[in-house]
Amino acid sequence: MFFVGIDIGKNNHVASMMDDTGKVVFKAFSFPNTSDGANALFSKLASYSLNPSDFEIGMEATGHYWLSVYSFLFEKSFLLHVINPIQTDGWRRGTEIRKRKNDIIDSVLIADLIRYGQFVETRLADEDLFSLRTLTRFRTYLVESISDLKRKVVCVLDQVFPEYQSVFSDIFGKTSKEILLQFSSPIDFESVSSETLAELLAQLSRQKVGTAKAEQLKAAASSSFGVTFAKNSFTFQLKTLIEQISFIEKQVKETEAEISGIMGKLESPITTITGIGSVTGAAILSEIGDISKFDSPRKLVAFAGLDATVTQSGEFEAAHNVMSKRGSPYLRKAIFQSALIASFKDPVLSVYYKKKRAEGKHHLTCVGAVARKMCNIIYAVLKNNQPYVPKA
Repeated sequence: MFFVGIDIGKNNHVASMMDDTGKVVFKAFSFPNTSDGANALFSKLASYSLNPSDFEIGMEATGHYWLSVYSFLFEKSFLLHVINPIQTDGWRRGTEIRKRKNDIIDSVLIADLIRYGQFVETRLADEDLFSLRTLTRFRTYLVESISDLKRKVVCVLDQVFPEYQSVFSDIFGKTSKEILLQFSSPIDFESVSSETLAELLAQLSRQKVGTAKAEQLKAAASSSFGVTFAKNSFTFQLKTLIEQISFIEKQVKETEAEISGIMGKLESPITTITGIGSVTGAAILSEIGDISKFDSPRKLVAFAGLDATVTQSGEFEAAHNVMSKRGSPYLRKAIFQSALIASFKDPVLSVYYKKKRAEGKHHLTCVGAVARKMCNIIYAVLKNNQPYVPKA
């Protein structure tokens, strides 16, 4: 058996290999992060054995630069281990007297670590889970981008048409966005009659609003104290921002459709838990990966960063502890969002939420407690691969 360690870099990787006795077979084999480079590594390994099962290959999860070589070797049927760089540092402290660190030493250390097997790997359970993780994180990015654009819209409106927000309760609703695209400043409303505006509003809102809303808009526009200086620059910004929001909202829906397709294929019982839908379930599943790497629900709570910090010194112990937030922010957010729903919808968790509220705890503190309870449920559902059945 051969053990290969690969030190990952942005442009170049370095590989070293040792046998099962710990003897270094080769070291400092540098290859570029390209198809030719990956093939060069494959040829190097093939010169020792043509059977992929004769190798165990380890690499650090360094940014996203390891993904290409991982994918290449995975397709070649090699046994792969992706490990946290913190573990390599710990192995270095235990085996290296001098504080040395370079690509050659690191690749040999990784090979040695794989040989001893004293590591916990960052598992990519399968391609579907990895796809879910990239898609749910991408969706988070899109949603955050929309929020940022909305803040910019409000900023521009405050300058050019501050009264507009008093007319529409939701300025980012479909009707409001269409109105802003056509009438981006108070002056624009002067060129349209109340009747025409009412007809447009009725059409956009499916007859929910009409004459009354048109008169409100006309009145607000006629008495607006918005900026008229450099008006065209403001209206251009407003239209562009609204168009961007609509475009990204469409992308969010398309991303959610992709997520739902994969979730349907996986048929995971995660969505039987109250408050967990297709999108949040995908985030939870993909961030957890292989549930077997957690030997208790408590470890899952810690991984999500939902565990409470403990402040203690001598005889002093803090009376109020806060959430550690040390784990996966994506997992924590998904579980917390689900807990917000379960706190009121789940027959068991809602009782627990009310109990905490009766103790005088803040709403969010109670939701955090429910989120920790949900980790126990998630752990049991995934461990047993059985649907959730609330037990009062």
